[in-house]
Amino acid sequence: MERELEEFIRYLRVERNAAANTIDSYSLDLKRYIQFLQQQEIRSAEKVERTHIISFLTLLRDLGLTARSISRNFSAVKAFHRFLISEEFLRMDPTENVEAPKRSKKLPDVLNPNEIELILEQPNVHHVLGLRDKAILETLYATGIRVSELIGLKQTNILFDQRITRVFGKGSKERVVPIGRSALLWIRKYQEESRPRLAKRGETNDVLFLNARGRKLSRMSIWKIVHQFSVSAGIKKEVHPHTFRHSFATHLLEGGADLRAVQEMLGHEDISTTQVYTHIDREYLKEVHRTFHPRG
Repeated sequence: MERELEEFIRYLRVERNAAANTIDSYSLDLKRYIQFLQQQEIRSAEKVERTHIISFLTLLRDLGLTARSISRNFSAVKAFHRFLISEEFLRMDPTENVEAPKRSKKLPDVLNPNEIELILEQPNVHHVLGLRDKAILETLYATGIRVSELIGLKQTNILFDQRITRVFGKGSKERVVPIGRSALLWIRKYQEESRPRLAKRGETNDVLFLNARGRKLSRMSIWKIVHQFSVSAGIKKEVHPHTFRHSFATHLLEGGADLRAVQEMLGHEDISTTQVYTHIDREYLKEVHRTFHPRG
């Protein structure tokens, strides 16, 4: 089935224009799935039955994978079999009557505004990389963009006069996100004082945020930056780049922002994805009620 997998990955890349992260995820999950089938001595997709799909999902659960991870694996398997049917490699879909595992709606961790401020104050802005890190953290909180979107930002994507940034999200879809004065100030300062010194060391391709070698930053580099300054700020919560995205959305909603507007800024195609933040907002409202109502 390796040949069929190669065809499917090519289909995702060329016809669906799927993001690199999506392709990597599908490829990893499906290689695991095919390896499982081979262990069951199944070499052809035509031999796969509903029971095999259920056994695979059960194995993932027994291995300790979360419901979220199992659901992602199942989505990959389902998409793979549907592709095989559309290409007439298969006639029957063994995933058709299999239910995906229920995913728990765990609310994401959120930083309060004071915690955000503490983290933003940590970088040493008198240092080349410290000034860069300050601009990165300000941008993450000001826009709520994903790590993949942040590291892909070009200098030309920041429109200072209009106070917006052009962001290219999943599937290379473009959206426009407002960006505040504070983030723009630190980006400009970084561009004037730090970036030229970093740019001398490598091929930049107009990428906004550069590493010490003058090249595009990796996702792991952003994780390390966020972790380093969260720890130095004394934050006890588990903080990662996506925490800034969650905090961005939550603080907007707590301030009275319209859900549709937040959906647009986050780049969510389905508003139900954004609605998870309304649960956090309700918790905030209940806390306010408990604290300030005479009979709370």
